[in-house]
Amino acid sequence: MSVNGTQQEDSSSESRRGYTRHDARELALQILFQCDFHGSAEFWLEQFWAQRDASESVRTFTSELVDGVREHQAELDDLIAAYARNWTVNRMPVVDRNILRQAMYELLWVPDVPAKVTVDEALELAKNFADDETRRFVNGILDQLIKHDVRLEPKRSALAS
Repeated sequence: MSVNGTQQEDSSSESRRGYTRHDARELALQILFQCDFHGSAEFWLEQFWAQRDASESVRTFTSELVDGVREHQAELDDLIAAYARNWTVNRMPVVDRNILRQAMYELLWVPDVPAKVTVDEALELAKNFADDETRRFVNGILDQLIKHDVRLEPKRSALAS
Protein backbone atom coordinates (compact mmCIF):
# COMPACT_ATOMS: atom_id res chain seq x y z
CA MET A 1 0.00 0.00 0.00
CA SER A 2 1.26 3.47 -0.81
CA VAL A 3 0.78 6.57 1.31
CA ASN A 4 2.03 9.90 -0.03
CA GLY A 5 4.12 8.09 -2.60
CA THR A 6 6.02 6.01 -0.04
CA GLN A 7 5.78 2.32 0.41
CA GLN A 8 4.03 1.30 3.64
CA GLU A 9 4.61 -2.24 4.78
CA ASP A 10 2.43 -4.53 6.79
CA SER A 11 3.29 -7.93 8.22
CA SER A 12 2.25 -9.70 5.01
CA SER A 13 4.79 -7.69 3.01
CA GLU A 14 7.64 -9.26 4.99
CA SER A 15 7.63 -12.40 2.86
CA ARG A 16 7.16 -10.37 -0.35
CA ARG A 17 10.35 -8.47 0.50
CA GLY A 18 12.11 -11.78 1.00
CA TYR A 19 12.53 -11.38 4.76
CA THR A 20 11.62 -14.86 5.82
CA ARG A 21 12.96 -17.57 8.10
CA HIS A 22 14.93 -18.77 5.09
CA ASP A 23 16.71 -15.42 5.02
CA ALA A 24 17.29 -15.65 8.77
CA ARG A 25 18.93 -19.05 8.26
CA GLU A 26 21.18 -17.65 5.52
CA LEU A 27 22.19 -14.72 7.70
CA ALA A 28 22.82 -17.02 10.66
CA LEU A 29 25.03 -19.24 8.50
CA GLN A 30 27.05 -16.23 7.33
CA ILE A 31 27.46 -15.01 10.92
CA LEU A 32 28.46 -18.48 12.17
CA PHE A 33 30.97 -18.70 9.33
CA GLN A 34 32.54 -15.43 10.48
CA CYS A 35 32.50 -16.57 14.11
CA ASP A 36 34.52 -19.66 13.18
CA PHE A 37 37.33 -17.37 12.07
CA HIS A 38 36.95 -14.34 14.30
CA GLY A 39 35.04 -15.31 17.43
CA SER A 40 32.43 -12.92 18.85
CA ALA A 41 28.91 -13.53 17.58
CA GLU A 42 27.73 -10.23 19.07
CA PHE A 43 30.18 -8.27 16.92
CA TRP A 44 29.10 -10.05 13.74
CA LEU A 45 25.40 -9.68 14.54
CA GLU A 46 25.93 -5.93 14.97
CA GLN A 47 27.83 -5.75 11.67
CA PHE A 48 25.11 -7.61 9.78
CA TRP A 49 22.28 -5.50 11.20
CA ALA A 50 24.14 -2.28 10.44
CA GLN A 51 24.18 -3.30 6.76
CA ARG A 52 20.70 -4.81 6.43
CA ASP A 53 17.13 -3.66 6.81
CA ALA A 54 15.64 -6.84 8.24
CA SER A 55 12.38 -7.18 10.13
CA GLU A 56 12.33 -7.82 13.85
CA SER A 57 11.17 -11.42 13.31
CA VAL A 58 14.13 -12.13 11.02
CA ARG A 59 16.53 -10.53 13.48
CA THR A 60 15.04 -12.54 16.34
CA PHE A 61 15.21 -15.89 14.53
CA THR A 62 18.72 -15.19 13.23
CA SER A 63 19.90 -14.33 16.74
CA GLU A 64 18.17 -17.41 18.17
CA LEU A 65 20.01 -19.65 15.72
CA VAL A 66 23.40 -17.99 16.20
CA ASP A 67 23.13 -17.85 19.99
CA GLY A 68 21.79 -21.40 20.19
CA VAL A 69 24.54 -22.85 18.02
CA ARG A 70 27.20 -20.99 19.99
CA GLU A 71 25.71 -22.10 23.33
CA HIS A 72 25.44 -25.77 22.31
CA GLN A 73 28.44 -25.92 19.96
CA ALA A 74 30.38 -28.55 21.91
CA GLU A 75 27.39 -30.91 21.99
CA LEU A 76 26.59 -30.22 18.33
CA ASP A 77 30.19 -30.92 17.33
CA ASP A 78 30.11 -34.19 19.30
CA LEU A 79 26.96 -35.20 17.42
CA ILE A 80 28.47 -34.28 14.07
CA ALA A 81 31.59 -36.30 14.91
CA ALA A 82 29.45 -39.27 15.94
CA TYR A 83 27.53 -39.33 12.65
CA ALA A 84 30.27 -38.19 10.27
CA ARG A 85 32.35 -41.30 9.95
CA ASN A 86 36.01 -40.73 9.11
CA TRP A 87 35.68 -36.97 9.55
CA THR A 88 36.67 -34.70 12.37
CA VAL A 89 34.66 -31.53 12.74
CA ASN A 90 37.76 -29.33 12.47
CA ARG A 91 38.71 -30.95 9.13
CA MET A 92 35.31 -30.26 7.58
CA PRO A 93 34.85 -27.21 5.41
CA VAL A 94 33.64 -24.30 7.56
CA VAL A 95 30.40 -23.97 5.60
CA ASP A 96 29.59 -27.68 5.94
CA ARG A 97 30.06 -27.81 9.69
CA ASN A 98 28.05 -24.64 10.23
CA ILE A 99 25.16 -25.86 8.08
CA LEU A 100 25.16 -29.03 10.20
CA ARG A 101 25.45 -27.17 13.51
CA GLN A 102 22.62 -24.85 12.58
CA ALA A 103 20.30 -27.61 11.33
CA MET A 104 21.04 -29.86 14.31
CA TYR A 105 20.40 -27.00 16.71
CA GLU A 106 17.10 -26.29 14.98
CA LEU A 107 16.09 -29.96 15.04
CA LEU A 108 16.90 -30.39 18.72
CA TRP A 109 16.04 -27.03 20.29
CA VAL A 110 13.47 -25.30 18.05
CA PRO A 111 10.34 -27.41 18.54
CA ASP A 112 7.97 -25.38 16.35
CA VAL A 113 9.90 -26.11 13.14
CA PRO A 114 9.13 -29.50 11.55
CA ALA A 115 12.10 -31.76 10.81
CA LYS A 116 11.29 -31.81 7.09
CA VAL A 117 11.47 -28.01 6.94
CA THR A 118 14.78 -27.95 8.80
CA VAL A 119 16.33 -30.58 6.52
CA ASP A 120 15.00 -28.93 3.36
CA GLU A 121 16.39 -25.57 4.50
CA ALA A 122 19.79 -27.11 5.32
CA LEU A 123 19.92 -28.67 1.86
CA GLU A 124 19.00 -25.33 0.31
CA LEU A 125 21.82 -23.66 2.25
CA ALA A 126 24.20 -26.34 0.99
CA LYS A 127 22.97 -25.74 -2.56
CA ASN A 128 23.48 -21.98 -2.25
CA PHE A 129 26.76 -21.94 -0.32
CA ALA A 130 28.46 -25.25 -1.11
CA ASP A 131 28.02 -28.06 -3.66
CA ASP A 132 26.16 -31.31 -4.38
CA GLU A 133 28.65 -33.34 -2.35
CA THR A 134 27.91 -31.18 0.68
CA ARG A 135 24.17 -31.59 0.09
CA ARG A 136 24.53 -35.37 0.15
CA PHE A 137 26.80 -35.24 3.21
CA VAL A 138 24.45 -32.93 5.14
CA ASN A 139 21.40 -34.97 4.14
CA GLY A 140 23.02 -38.22 5.28
CA ILE A 141 24.08 -36.87 8.66
CA LEU A 142 20.75 -35.18 9.39
CA ASP A 143 18.91 -38.34 8.32
CA GLN A 144 20.97 -40.40 10.79
CA LEU A 145 20.36 -37.89 13.58
CA ILE A 146 16.61 -37.93 12.98
CA LYS A 147 16.54 -41.74 12.92
CA HIS A 148 18.65 -42.29 16.03
CA ASP A 149 18.37 -39.39 18.49
CA VAL A 150 15.59 -40.08 21.01
CA ARG A 151 15.05 -36.35 21.55
CA LEU A 152 13.70 -36.21 18.00
CA GLU A 153 10.95 -38.80 18.51
CA PRO A 154 8.14 -36.19 18.29
CA LYS A 155 9.53 -34.80 15.03
CA ARG A 156 10.23 -38.31 13.71
CA SER A 157 6.58 -39.25 14.38
CA ALA A 158 5.43 -36.13 12.55
CA LEU A 159 7.53 -37.14 9.53
CA ALA A 160 5.76 -40.50 9.39
CA SER A 161 2.29 -38.89 9.34
